[in-house]
Amino acid sequence: MTSNKDTFDYVVVGGGTAGSIMVNRLSADGATVCLLEAGPEDRHPFIHIPAGYIKNIYSPKLTWNFKSKPNPATANRSFPLPQGRVLGGSSSINGLNYVRGQRADYDNWAQMGIAGWSYADVLPYFKRSEQRIGPGDDTVRGRDGELPVTNLDLIHPVCEAFIEGATQMGIPQNPDYNNGDQAGTGYFQRTIQKGYRYSAAKAFLGPIRKRPNVDIRTNAQATEILFTGSRARGVRYHQGKQPTPAIDVHARREVILCAGALNTPKLMQLSGIGPAEVLANLGIKIRVELRGVGNNLRDHYGVRMVSNLKNIKTFNSIARGLPLGFEIAKWLFGRPSILSVSPSLTHLFWKSSEILETPDLEYVLTPASFREGTVGLLDKTPGMTLGVWQMRPESHGYVRPISQNPFDPPEINPNYLSDPQDQQVLLRSIHLGRKLMTTAPLQPWLTGKTNPNQNLQSDDELLDWARREGITVYHMIGTARMGADGDLGAVVDSQLRVRGLQCLRVADASVMPEMPSGNTNAPVMMIAEKAADMILGKTLKSTEP
Repeated sequence: MTSNKDTFDYVVVGGGTAGSIMVNRLSADGATVCLLEAGPEDRHPFIHIPAGYIKNIYSPKLTWNFKSKPNPATANRSFPLPQGRVLGGSSSINGLNYVRGQRADYDNWAQMGIAGWSYADVLPYFKRSEQRIGPGDDTVRGRDGELPVTNLDLIHPVCEAFIEGATQMGIPQNPDYNNGDQAGTGYFQRTIQKGYRYSAAKAFLGPIRKRPNVDIRTNAQATEILFTGSRARGVRYHQGKQPTPAIDVHARREVILCAGALNTPKLMQLSGIGPAEVLANLGIKIRVELRGVGNNLRDHYGVRMVSNLKNIKTFNSIARGLPLGFEIAKWLFGRPSILSVSPSLTHLFWKSSEILETPDLEYVLTPASFREGTVGLLDKTPGMTLGVWQMRPESHGYVRPISQNPFDPPEINPNYLSDPQDQQVLLRSIHLGRKLMTTAPLQPWLTGKTNPNQNLQSDDELLDWARREGITVYHMIGTARMGADGDLGAVVDSQLRVRGLQCLRVADASVMPEMPSGNTNAPVMMIAEKAADMILGKTLKSTEP
């Protein structure tokens, strides 16, 4: 039986990017809110130092160390799929780049019949979260939000040469790719201020921790959504190391799932919401059949092209020994340092084909080379790395539980490169990437040693290389997608309400019907902002700059 101390207006599952915003906005309206986060408090020092990304991305203490099924189209490899398992979620462990996507992304959602999700509709919610520090058009950028978005403060000659070379190829410089028009190259905007990471937990939970109507429970893994008939009435969770007794929390108004594109559909399926055949195979009683739960999984699959360099210092030499000591000292004194930069410094958004109206490729440049097959482990040889991925992939997969045990990891199959179109776009991105890495401004530093090796020239050879060495970009979305009435694959409606049930909503990357053009953290913030207003019966006026 649940006590009064375990009854709230709202129960929010997941204290990541979306959950942090949700708790802030709902509690500001006077409602009582309980937040359940499966991971710990965000106290680990490497969370707050941007360069700590390379330490945290696979941390068993701070992430869900999920792995995908072996994928036939990528040399039967299994991929690590870390998701944040700590207050702030993936915003506490991600690469810190702030990318909203394109105007066309959200207009396309609206054209799919999802009312209220056009660019003009969502722009006010991007702006509300944002505290843009730096130049920008105030008709599209926010100045008064809680999340600092800053410009890069450490400029490296390799990055400057790359931008100059791209310009010589006819690719314009774009100082603000977050103004609705991405096309071009420049430096990333980051969720970093004064040398420190600004996660969603720091920005949105930190200032409200002492509100009497907020109850944040960490190390609290949700295991079941509780119902009375078709009405969600609460959540069952276990706290601390297993086995521990179950604890029930009740919601007077709504249960809101913000657990991410892998854990949200898993929790729904374990609670009897999902495809009938999946639930039946697991012996789970069907509460409501929704075939889209766990399906439509999308992710960015990318490749990293590397070129060794000479006669220049890159992060390979700066990040070790005495030079690293100097970088630490600079960071401690608040000066620009490699400790306070995001893993990718330079962006380039461009089209794989001239027939496209908007960019479909995202390139990221780092003045460093990494040991083959690893994330964050630097080579001893100076180099640069150009990563690239198709922003709107057609390949899609699924996520589902493997048993009724909520502590078992889910079965995850992203099906990377299963669609032939994705293969062709990736090939075109590699050819363009090679040209970008050999422009005249970069020539004085090039050694000729590259990965992929220059001996690989045919499309078959390059595709084989991409299958063997490509990586996930950790941008999972779509597993409880929005859709219009009559869309049999849709899990939630345009108000993010789960179909066929009452008082249950989803507000995280799961609801995205299609992949936005770029990194996913900023769009998730927008979704949470808009969802909070939907719950409270509010609406920010649509704007069209």
